Amino acid sequence: AFSPFRSLRYDPARFAPEDVTAPPYDVLSADDRRALVAKNPHNAVLIDLPTDDDGPDRYAEAGHRLRAWTAEGVLALDGAPELTAYRMTTTDDLGNPVATLGVLGALTLSRPDEGEILPHEHTTPKAKSDRLDLLRGTRANLSAIWGLSLAHGLSALLDVDRPPFQAWTDEDGTLHETWRITDPGQLAAISESIASQPLVIADGHHRYETSLAYRDERRAADGTGGAADATLCYVVELSDEQLTVRPIHRLVHGFGDLDLAEAMASLPGSSIVGTATADEVGDGRVLLQMRDHGAVAVVGRDGSAVLVALDPAAYPEVDDLDSARLAAALDRVGPHELAYQHGTDRAQAAATSGSADWAVLIRPVTVAAIEANAHSGKRMPPKSTFFYPKPRTGIVFRSID
Repeated sequence: AFSPFRSLRYDPARFAPEDVTAPPYDVLSADDRRALVAKNPHNAVLIDLPTDDDGPDRYAEAGHRLRAWTAEGVLALDGAPELTAYRMTTTDDLGNPVATLGVLGALTLSRPDEGEILPHEHTTPKAKSDRLDLLRGTRANLSAIWGLSLAHGLSALLDVDRPPFQAWTDEDGTLHETWRITDPGQLAAISESIASQPLVIADGHHRYETSLAYRDERRAADGTGGAADATLCYVVELSDEQLTVRPIHRLVHGFGDLDLAEAMASLPGSSIVGTATADEVGDGRVLLQMRDHGAVAVVGRDGSAVLVALDPAAYPEVDDLDSARLAAALDRVGPHELAYQHGTDRAQAAATSGSADWAVLIRPVTVAAIEANAHSGKRMPPKSTFFYPKPRTGIVFRSID
């Protein structure tokens, strides 16, 4: 089920959203956090990303701060349950304008084997205690997970042909717009549409698993999960029109002086099909060449790239994805270590600086492939997709007290 709820929102008369909202906690450095707090001493990052500076029990302190802000009127509770339409408009890797429109609401939790909520890729190990301790301390959903709805037509139900409730541009130039949805007919239609089809978790797998763990804790302690039976979720229709999927490139360590492009090209079904200059890698034009040649790009110390095609027929045991074929190809080359980096310029910088032996650029996963995987119930390899832009934290909070 997907339901409206009474949101905690910053008082719009006192706070501009560009000053109090924040990027997701897991992309922020210490310097990023300090810059956000300098913007406004009520920035959402103070409760969503508590630090040791907040004292020995920083999670309880985050809860105290959230409750104090509510008591002081920094945050106000909606008078009735609402949904919030939310659109992000930006440019893709090649400078083309793109927009993502979805809706914020309360998603009823279910385990992956129950068929209603489907993870779409394997996750890398990450400590979940931080988010669980934060749930215990604040008793609130602070940042939304991102779900992809298989219900076609959801976007058309979101009434955004009117002035937005709030609109602002963030530090990266992305335009954010929100609309409050209060009409009972619209609320029912949106909820019914999302409930009619399974939902795929696009981003926030760890937060989802943490929400399940917290729900079970509450059920054991209270006999019922109550509001913890659901979590805050940003739901977007799974369609090309609404999603910008960027690749997450691979940083490779451990092959020593081996020429990785030559080694990969020597594998059965592989061949070198082109090259790209350092400038073409840095500004992303290499992605067009990769698309046209059906290839990955191996970036070396000078920042240029060699395009290597990996024939799917040579990898019948893996999914038809660059991430899966590349993992299999690298395993055939020999023992190695991987790290992950989005952005052709950042991956290139890792190779040229020597922090990685090589960078291997992969093509973005298509929306069609994501949908096919969702229906099959299979998971993609870790770090196959990077959905962009990222929803801001602080548009709404959801109390589970």
